[in-house]
Amino acid sequence: MNRHGKLALVLLAGALVVGAAIGAVAVFAGDLGTQEQAEVAPDVIVSNPVARPVVAKGVVVPLKDATLSMSASGIVAEILVPEGHPVEAGQVILRLQNERQQAALAEADAVLASAAAQLGTLRAGARSEEIAAAEASLEGAQARAARLEEGGREADIVAAEASLRAAQAALQRVYAGADETTRIAAQADLANAAASLRMAQAAYDQVKGQNNVAMLPQSLQLEQATNAHQAARAGYDEVTAPPKADRIAAAAAEVNAAQARLDRLVNPATAAELAETQAMVRQAQAQLDMLKAGARSQELDAAEAAVARAEAGRRQAVAALTETQLVAPFDGVLALLSVRAGEQVAAGLPVAELGDLSGWLVETDDLSELDVARVQPGQIVDLTFDAIPGLTLQGTVERVQQKGEKKLGDMTYTAVIRIEEPEPRLLWNMTAVMTIP
Repeated sequence: MNRHGKLALVLLAGALVVGAAIGAVAVFAGDLGTQEQAEVAPDVIVSNPVARPVVAKGVVVPLKDATLSMSASGIVAEILVPEGHPVEAGQVILRLQNERQQAALAEADAVLASAAAQLGTLRAGARSEEIAAAEASLEGAQARAARLEEGGREADIVAAEASLRAAQAALQRVYAGADETTRIAAQADLANAAASLRMAQAAYDQVKGQNNVAMLPQSLQLEQATNAHQAARAGYDEVTAPPKADRIAAAAAEVNAAQARLDRLVNPATAAELAETQAMVRQAQAQLDMLKAGARSQELDAAEAAVARAEAGRRQAVAALTETQLVAPFDGVLALLSVRAGEQVAAGLPVAELGDLSGWLVETDDLSELDVARVQPGQIVDLTFDAIPGLTLQGTVERVQQKGEKKLGDMTYTAVIRIEEPEPRLLWNMTAVMTIP
């Protein structure tokens, strides 16, 4: 065997030795690993890994907030609270044009007042004056019926005849006009007035060229004489003129009435006349009985129903008028107002944001289902803010939403944290990070 063959045998033998050694080591290591696994495995199963902190992003929100909208459409008439100002619960923020609603409310008030007055009248019953008037009407009807049944008495007939003669004489005087004495007196009055007028005119003519003629007594005397002459002329025309048709008609009517009264007394009443007077008596009696009995229950029910309808109509009118106003539901600050006076507003669309800024909450909807199990109400939370570097506040978990929602494919939960310390630099919707160690 040459030198190269010996070298090959030596290398082969070394390789075999190394391989055996490696195999032995592998077997030993395997045995050792099995033994260590048997000893260590139980400890690994029962040990807990280091818990990581719960971190979630959220936004700063007021203690209470509301998005406000109008219940009715219309044009903004006035803004009563500017944006950024505080408001109290029930305070009117803005008002729409509401002339039509105000008129409807006034009409509803009038209808209600009328219905209430009618009900009050029915409940009060007839007044004593109304009952007395009805009693008097009944007595008058009874007296007329009695006179018709008894016929005319002698004294009544004599008086009626005298009234007829007087009426006839008056008619003759109207036809005849004024007597001679009256005519002469009226003519004399006219002549005297004419003479006085001539004298006053002559006196006036003597001074009428003076500048102050209007202030002189002659002017006044002429005016008085003129008026007296006109009055005398009217009196003379009255007594000398033929009788007027209206005076003749009035006097003739008196004659006819007097004749009718006499005829009723002289001639006995017919059956129809007696029946008519008896009907009048019954009617007067029924009217008196109705006044004394008061309103029927059906009338009261109807009047009460009318009042109820009027009250309902008024409530509707008040509601319609109220819908033209935007009212703050709670104390807070008007953080946003998106309309101005004169603009059209649609019902149901947001026009304002109101928030109670006396304190702050952080609301996060970024909790995963793995993290939410570690968040409980009452836990203390560290809060930091992107807009205020270096500021860390503590908060307390107020509530955790019980139902998760899908967000970007993951199930997330919402939690609300109350900020315990006041911080004036915080603003609505600032980004916050909550951390639970």
